[in-house]
Amino acid sequence: MAGVSLLALLDDITTLLDDVSLMAKVATKKTAGVLGDDLALNAQQVSGVRAERELPVVWAVAKGSFRNKVILVPGALAISSFIPWAITPLLMIGGLYLCFEGAEKILHRFTHAPAEDATAETAGTHRSAHVAAAADPSVDLVDFEKEKIKGAINTDFILSAEIIAISLGTVSSEPLLTQALVLSIVAIGITVGVYGMVAGIVKLDDGGLYLASKTGKGAIARFSRFSGQAILTIAPKLMRTLSIVGTAAMFLVGGGILLHGLPALEHMFAAGTASVAQIPTFGALFSTMGPTLANALTGLIAGGLAVAAVSAVRRFMPRKDASE
Repeated sequence: MAGVSLLALLDDITTLLDDVSLMAKVATKKTAGVLGDDLALNAQQVSGVRAERELPVVWAVAKGSFRNKVILVPGALAISSFIPWAITPLLMIGGLYLCFEGAEKILHRFTHAPAEDATAETAGTHRSAHVAAAADPSVDLVDFEKEKIKGAINTDFILSAEIIAISLGTVSSEPLLTQALVLSIVAIGITVGVYGMVAGIVKLDDGGLYLASKTGKGAIARFSRFSGQAILTIAPKLMRTLSIVGTAAMFLVGGGILLHGLPALEHMFAAGTASVAQIPTFGALFSTMGPTLANALTGLIAGGLAVAAVSAVRRFMPRKDASE
């Protein structure tokens, strides 16, 4: 009997772990938009320090990210246990914030002055920020580095809150133990994955420079120099690509969250997709793309309205006198 009980217990544990693994995968996929932005923003903030200090700074920010998760995961579980009705409103707030941030990025991209671009190009790059700080005797480089770390950790807290909220929405109907395991796996896996990639991104140029400086006439040396030059060419464009992909995914994820929280609107889009599916030849293609297009359209509209509302509030808020 004891052996049968033990086998039954092991079977239950195996089933639980399978369920947790599956739900953790689903939760991670749903956070794709935030992850792209998290990766791009943290790589941008961390890469402004001395080359030999980049990895220690990445590690310091990663430790701060773990501390953020230690606060956020129990907080999410407490909400699920005591005020579960708040999960959907919090998710919608998070989704609206994602759409707002994406719309604000696009607005900034098309409305800021060319002079601002030139300034950012010459004085706002990651390494030139440190060069400028090093050239200024009034700047304490230790404090400069601490400010970079603090800013990256604060950014991580906001984005981590979105990741945990989205993950919680995926498992909100599950038992508390399952929720705790899924959120813990997502929190640890995402932190390790994001900051592992951040470390790789900020050291890409150093790796490219090392390969490009290889000497010799052999095939291996020539290939190393070619690879190094390719990495040095690609590295500056990688962050731009991450930013674009992350912004697009923010509209998709944020719009999807908002649609899910507005069943009437979601049903309207579903009915429209079903009608389009009846069109010969292209109906199947459009119906397949329908949910993605609906999420993107919802995200764009919600983000535009949010930016307009925030801009209106800022316009009517009293401004502080610069002389004060």
